[in-house]
Amino acid sequence: MRWNPVASRRADSREESIPEGQRLSRRLFVHKVTAITAAALAGSSLLEGCGAAAEQPTAPTARPSVAPTTAPAAADSATLADAFKNRRSANAFRSDPLPREKLLDLLWAAWGINRPDSGKRTAPSAGNSQEMDLYVLLPEGTFLYDAQQNQLTAVSDQDLRSKAGGGKFGDAAVNLVFVADYAKFKMGSRAEQEMWSAAHAGFIGQNVYLFCAAEGLGARFYAGIDRAALKESLGLRTDQVVVFGQAVGVPNE
Repeated sequence: MRWNPVASRRADSREESIPEGQRLSRRLFVHKVTAITAAALAGSSLLEGCGAAAEQPTAPTARPSVAPTTAPAAADSATLADAFKNRRSANAFRSDPLPREKLLDLLWAAWGINRPDSGKRTAPSAGNSQEMDLYVLLPEGTFLYDAQQNQLTAVSDQDLRSKAGGGKFGDAAVNLVFVADYAKFKMGSRAEQEMWSAAHAGFIGQNVYLFCAAEGLGARFYAGIDRAALKESLGLRTDQVVVFGQAVGVPNE
């Protein structure tokens, strides 16, 4: 039950065209944001040791293998300064669906693999733990982002968006739920792991914000989540914790 963005590209023809000056290419986006993030976090004990590749944890469940999605060709893009200038938190959303190929582009920018040779991501993590899982809540069901294949794996056919964001952002096309899997950490106390995971969610959330600013979309990062209900609905283990959420869609403002 995976989405293939190649088969769904026809959906993009229904989108209103976005001026080229407002678009940010994925390669330019990742290159510039990674450089700024690295500079800002230089010397931070949070990411101490991240330069050395850590052992990759085994996924809790095996998933079918599919052909990976290739990154789209670089296009004329807005500058990173433009994306920062346009970054804001949306207060309301229209119910317009997000084309599936654009959704996968968003997820790649948020937490995708930008260095296939090492498996490292577009956002940093302490000790390269990569403990954060992104659950994608859509009207047609709930999915888990598979960064290895840049695809979505079906989790449930339930629309769980009302359990995220206190029900305030149920009209948004997408609600992302950040889930920390503490079993993937190879170091640190639980208190340290909780602190690191909160920071990692923030890094990923800012990637989402900048992508949305470049694509003319709205985003809203939030902490108000029915964590107990979502934990049960998502079938999470005791060492998996819902951390934050983020709504994405066409802003209604």
